[in-house]
Amino acid sequence: MFISLTHPGRPTLVMLHGTGGSESEMFIWGRSLLADAGIVAPLGKEPENGLNRWFRRRAEGVFDEPNLIERANELSDWLLVHAPEPRIAVGFSNGANIAAAQLLLRPETYAAAALLAPMVPLTPTSLPDLEGKPVLMVCGEQDPMVSRFNAQTLGTMFETAGADLALVWHPGGHGLGPADENHLRHWLARVKSGL
Repeated sequence: MFISLTHPGRPTLVMLHGTGGSESEMFIWGRSLLADAGIVAPLGKEPENGLNRWFRRRAEGVFDEPNLIERANELSDWLLVHAPEPRIAVGFSNGANIAAAQLLLRPETYAAAALLAPMVPLTPTSLPDLEGKPVLMVCGEQDPMVSRFNAQTLGTMFETAGADLALVWHPGGHGLGPADENHLRHWLARVKSGL
């Protein structure tokens, strides 16, 4: 299932929910983030205790890597058909993790990506060429699910691959506050003007 409102020739926000989220809430949020952008909000296919996820995990923070790779490629293939270019990922938590995996495995999927409360999804055998690709990471200093080291490791992977990384820390946990949403909106507006 997915909800979309696309405008060929304009950027498309690909809104990726966290565990237990829905495509409808992400679609509504996406409409408030970037004026005149298209929006595609798909729904993760992996159930976990009745909650939707993008890929399976074996425990908290321990991912089923073969399933993650399969689902990342599946989502990229789907987006290449259903979401007009240029595509900008906006992912929260599990949604940020699938987008991060896509950047590492299928960098052609997105022109830019905003990763909100992400962690390292996998370590590829070699890093892709992300030269100049805008990537925003918004991370919580007190996030109980993602250590500072883990988030910094992901940021280093993107920087080493050549991405134009903006790593923003806030004092909270595994979530976003109004200031973080404002930062996201300003970043999206800047990215849009450069596409």
